Amino acid sequence: MHIRTARWADKDRVAALIADALHPSPLAAWLAPDSAKRRQVLADVVGIWVEHAMFYGDIHLTDDLTAAAVGFHRYRPIPPPANYRTRLTGAAGGHADRFDLLDALLAEAQPTEPHYHLAFLAVRPDAQQTGRGAALLAHHRSRLDCIGLPSWTTVFAGVEHLLARHGYTPRPAIALPGGPALHPMRCNAHRSSGMPINPSRLVDNRWQNFHV
Repeated sequence: MHIRTARWADKDRVAALIADALHPSPLAAWLAPDSAKRRQVLADVVGIWVEHAMFYGDIHLTDDLTAAAVGFHRYRPIPPPANYRTRLTGAAGGHADRFDLLDALLAEAQPTEPHYHLAFLAVRPDAQQTGRGAALLAHHRSRLDCIGLPSWTTVFAGVEHLLARHGYTPRPAIALPGGPALHPMRCNAHRSSGMPINPSRLVDNRWQNFHV
């Protein structure tokens, strides 16, 4: 299958793809307990981050638009999305406090040194178990080896084995109050990039990091 870099015109379809993949998960139910609004909330909030990745990261997807990987270049601190608080409230409505809590918990786990942040890896439900996720991870790993930086991500329980096959190792789990456990994972660089350690905590990891 062919993997290409996403264009600006793809951003809404990428957000919809991720929302479709995330929708059946326990995390989605925890973030948006209102099942009637859940799919739209997910698409609108994910859309904020997909757009942000167009400026501060990259998006790769399969040509048939069934799978996508969204990441951020955290070589130095990056700003949050423009008008994030207003946009999050508009997108999530009464569920915004759940996203805020997840933001805070993920911020405690995220590395402070320069790294690549694999924020989303998603395959549309009707295309899962077809090798698309593995193909995107292999593509992602080849790029990591070129830049020589570690990568960080977070996965649901049961998905760790897929990331482990591509060099990721588990970190301490994150427990959501009344919700599912999340599992941060780190992939060390194969070679040193020579980049300095940045001692300041990065400011906009937020709630992304899910692989479905």
